[in-house]
Amino acid sequence: MSSVAVLTQESFNERRIGLLPEQSGATAAAMEASSAAGGQEEDALPTYKDAFPPLPEKSATPEGTQETASAWANKMRSLKSSVITQVFHVPLEERKYKDINQFGDGEQGKVCVDIMHKTGAHLELSLAKDQGLSIMVSGKLDAVMKARKEIVSRLQTQASATVGIPKEHHRFVIGKNGEKLQELELKTATKIQIPRPDDPSNQIKISGTKEGLEKAKHEILLISAEQDKRAVERVNIDKVYHPFITGAYNKLVGEMTQETGARINVPPPSVNKTEIVITGEKEQVALAVAMIKKVYEDKKKNATTIAVEVKKSQHKYVIGPKGNTLQEILDRTGVSVEIPPSDSSSETVILRGEPDRLGQALTEVYAKANSYTVSSVTAPSWLHRFIIGKKGQNLAKITQQMPKVHIEFTEGEDKIALEGPTKDVQMMHSQFEAIVADLISRMDYTEISVDPKFHRHLIGKAGANINRIKELHKVTVRIPPDHEKSTLIRIEGDPQGVQEAKKELLELASRMENERTKDLIIEQRFHRAIIGQKGEKIKEVRDKFPEVIINFPDPAQKSDIVQLRGPRTEVEKCSKFMQKIVAEMMENSFSVSVPIFKQFHRNIIGKGGSNIKKIREETNTKIDLPAENSNSEMIIITGKKANCEAARVRILAIQKELANITELEVSIPSKLHNSLIGSKGRFVRSIMEECGGVHIHFPSEGSGIDKVTIRGPVEEVEKAKQQLLALAEEKQTKNHTAELRAKPEYHKFLIGKGGGNIRKVRDSTGARIIFPTAEDKDQELITVIGTEEAVRDAQKELEDLIKGLDNVVEDTMSVDPKHHRYFVSRRGQVLRDLADEYGGVMVSFPRTGTQSDKVTLKGAKECVEAAKKRMQEIVEDLDAQVTIECTIAQKFHRSIMGPKGSRIQQITRDHNVHIKFPDREDPQAVEAIQENGDANCEVKEPVDPHAPKKCDVIVISGRKERCEAAAEALKALVPVTIEVEVPFELHRYIIGQKGSGIRKMMDEFEVNIQVPAPEQQSDKIAITGLANHLERAKEGLLERVKELQVEQEDRALRSFKLTITVDPKYHPKIIGRKGAIITNIRTEHDVNIQFPEKNDENQDQITITGYEHKAIAAGDAIQAIVGELEEMISEDITLDSRVHARIIGARGKGIRRIMDEFKVDLRFPQSGAADPNLVTVTGRPELVDEAIDHLLNLEEEYLADVVENEAKMAYMRPSGGSHAAADENRGPSKGFVVREAPWTTGNEKAPDMSSSEDFPSFGAPVAAAKASPWGPKRF
Repeated sequence: MSSVAVLTQESFNERRIGLLPEQSGATAAAMEASSAAGGQEEDALPTYKDAFPPLPEKSATPEGTQETASAWANKMRSLKSSVITQVFHVPLEERKYKDINQFGDGEQGKVCVDIMHKTGAHLELSLAKDQGLSIMVSGKLDAVMKARKEIVSRLQTQASATVGIPKEHHRFVIGKNGEKLQELELKTATKIQIPRPDDPSNQIKISGTKEGLEKAKHEILLISAEQDKRAVERVNIDKVYHPFITGAYNKLVGEMTQETGARINVPPPSVNKTEIVITGEKEQVALAVAMIKKVYEDKKKNATTIAVEVKKSQHKYVIGPKGNTLQEILDRTGVSVEIPPSDSSSETVILRGEPDRLGQALTEVYAKANSYTVSSVTAPSWLHRFIIGKKGQNLAKITQQMPKVHIEFTEGEDKIALEGPTKDVQMMHSQFEAIVADLISRMDYTEISVDPKFHRHLIGKAGANINRIKELHKVTVRIPPDHEKSTLIRIEGDPQGVQEAKKELLELASRMENERTKDLIIEQRFHRAIIGQKGEKIKEVRDKFPEVIINFPDPAQKSDIVQLRGPRTEVEKCSKFMQKIVAEMMENSFSVSVPIFKQFHRNIIGKGGSNIKKIREETNTKIDLPAENSNSEMIIITGKKANCEAARVRILAIQKELANITELEVSIPSKLHNSLIGSKGRFVRSIMEECGGVHIHFPSEGSGIDKVTIRGPVEEVEKAKQQLLALAEEKQTKNHTAELRAKPEYHKFLIGKGGGNIRKVRDSTGARIIFPTAEDKDQELITVIGTEEAVRDAQKELEDLIKGLDNVVEDTMSVDPKHHRYFVSRRGQVLRDLADEYGGVMVSFPRTGTQSDKVTLKGAKECVEAAKKRMQEIVEDLDAQVTIECTIAQKFHRSIMGPKGSRIQQITRDHNVHIKFPDREDPQAVEAIQENGDANCEVKEPVDPHAPKKCDVIVISGRKERCEAAAEALKALVPVTIEVEVPFELHRYIIGQKGSGIRKMMDEFEVNIQVPAPEQQSDKIAITGLANHLERAKEGLLERVKELQVEQEDRALRSFKLTITVDPKYHPKIIGRKGAIITNIRTEHDVNIQFPEKNDENQDQITITGYEHKAIAAGDAIQAIVGELEEMISEDITLDSRVHARIIGARGKGIRRIMDEFKVDLRFPQSGAADPNLVTVTGRPELVDEAIDHLLNLEEEYLADVVENEAKMAYMRPSGGSHAAADENRGPSKGFVVREAPWTTGNEKAPDMSSSEDFPSFGAPVAAAKASPWGPKRF
């Protein structure tokens, strides 16, 4: 007899959780058998492997792995990626877009992006050596195939071909629902057009690539060839004989199909066709036709008919569900039963078949006809839904017993129709009568009339009111929907509940009639703010006025009406409260716009938004700046009026500090302000633009203030003032306005370069001419303002100019072909600039390669002349162009270029020259050349040491005088370095935390500041930058040094140290709860107070650091606290430990309250103390006595409760004897026994479950590894 493994009952319960149901059941059965009869066979015990299947091992054999896997889980099916990648190649000759220079751009790129969006596939394009196009498509199979079709149709040139196949084969090419055709088009990447059925043509048109055409042709011809092998035969058989050919349940036709292999299509009984279609191989079809004709001839010869009358209502019972009864009769008797159509009034049923079988069939027909009956039960219509029950539960119980009975409830009718087997119908009829009688005896209904406008209030929010009434009175209430416009509300249920619900609903309706509805006009922009995020704010209002219903309009309605409904007084209170909220919002929504020059916006924002954040917080306003890419200079401030003005003043002050900005006030009568501003600010905007972008601020309309503020550079402000006063004078004397129109492309020409043309007109006539801005909708409208005579003269001059511009002429000029490239390069940028500046004139150059110098200009006469003159100037400049060299050390080039090349671009624009910087010299490459020089190379002449290096030479091209001016401008940008003496010990303060200090100075003064390395111990700081920036930077640095020296002196004064001696037992009291007392002393005296560390030798020393007088004052304050503490006494009292928790209270609330009330300190014993009842009270003598008395009173009170609770618990505690007896009767647990355990194979003993080595707990240290019966440890 082999050894067995024994586990305890608890271990077994844990182990069996992981077993399969069968294993668990087997194990449980084995245990029961073992406990019932100890002498059973060991074979009944589960094996160790069955009970504890091993985990799969990597080194296991394939057989072992398979066995283990089956024990734990089913074999998982391997998964494959659903994403595939295919590469398609489009040869050069078949590419639709062959422009190699624009590869990936233009139409080809747009098409690829569109294909990716449309199909969801990812496309990657590349060019092969033969200039063919390779397209890699990645995605799901369906998406890749769709993308391939799109690529072929849109990126590849298309060819077309036709293929002719018999007309009857077309439907096989199309397939069911066109699926075959779609599959064919995807597979071949072609478009296949099949002629319509009414088109006599048999030609199928295919369009696509050559390769696709061939594939599609081949596939279509294959389909046609396959159909050629098949035959189709149509046989006309009288409809009445079709049932004999199909047989009962289509058995006979199925047998024919199986025997012949042909497909036989018999039209269904509902289709009035006599034609039977047989398809398949020719021999098969012939055999099937012969068999069908044989059945037909046989039945036609032997069958006879009889006609019988059956009630029309019983026909459906003869037919049966889905015609099953007819098939059943045919199967049993071989007789076909012909039923007249449902739309026919005939009741004659014809039986056709063998004479000897007709009698049996007739009997079955009458039996089926009479097997069903129709009955009705009288039941008031309002009871129908109670009979049906919630979700049909009541009805389901009845129909489960008699499923063949059909039950029909008709709305508005007081009856229930029953239809089904006679016996079942009779039983159900009696059941329904009993149910109806019971419901009538205990149910009632009533109807009340309530105005429909109150219905939704009766229902309540989310049905709250009506649901409460239904649940309270156990009734159902039907309120008609809004579209019915009905006043009747029906209540059904228990008679008493119906009356109570009726009374409550009428009371609610009566109360609503006495309620008041008030409409508040609140601007829709405030609605969202009143409602609050997730309705939080409006919820507060509703909680404050619970009887008032507040309805906001739908945002889409753009309505300002908010409706309040409820008791009159409550509605009035709520109305005043909401009006107050709106008034506060309106006060806080005052808005002002501040024009600030764009270049100063970043200074107003500050580093990391520090400046703007500070202004927002201190003025309690909302400040919005325009986007960086916007042309707007307006900063919008929103909030209370006074706060907005304060924020405006602070923002303007920042601008004034940063630039040479002046502010001037001009007095202009307020009645003229609107006319000076003009429609949408056109007039004032024209003055601001003309005067270098000054800002003109008019006071708010209706304020009566005459002062107009002008802000900007000094010269431009003065200029704007003169123009504004002149315009105001014109408006006061005699003002006239006229409007005329001109194409937008003429405007630049009319204005002229630098406004020269329009200035001539203005000077000669005295009128002001205003052109539309980019924001204006009407871009053709030009406004002329001034005196009547001045406006008339200016209008005439402008009309003459516009008329001349409308007169299109064509002219030619000669331009040397060597200059053509200059005009047409950069995609014709120069020509586009000419067209913009000179009224849209068109300039055409001869084609490349035709050595012609003739250039054609087309446009308005004046524009053509001006453009021609400008082109001649450009040609003269090109002819007079020279190239000079400007030598500047390469190390300065980056500084000269400026951020993103901004400085060099400015010089290029200002001097109209071209500047080219040399390539950077690689010093490593130079050294390599010198080291690895070829000994055999030719000997070069020695290089002049004074000659400039190539990498230092900047080439400037243009007119000589302009090149020289540009060279001077470049040299002016070369940074200069100066040294400033700063004491070494101040360097780290100048650098600042993580370099913030020095970065701020470099940004402010636009220079580079270099601080020497600490090991150099140098006092020299180098400043590098433009000469005009260096002086300011030096002054700023020296100013910072002065500030630091002052701070250094202050630090020395603050570093005074005072040490006082205080007994360590008083330290916690001086510190206070959570450091409150010591923090207060530190704050009040502005000092740092340091207590000794735990391991410090001088535990009684407290160090105070700060100004001398403040440190002494802080020391005095600490000594005063110590003096008070020394006067205190400590007394020990005995309090029963059982009441300690009650005295301390939840989270120490109780003990804190006592300590605060009596100004004493209480110390309760720690757990495990020698005397758990000892409590220490510390404080002033008189306060300690009072606190002790209070504690003793509390002890007496709480102790009485403790004794009482312990007495109760003694009665409630169960006796231990019964449990012990039960444990004894249960007997010792034998545990869980298994066979073939691993420790039975060798000398190992069974694992000891109390051993921490065999069964280690998580986190516990593990002993040294040794052989274990459980196998190698994996932890």
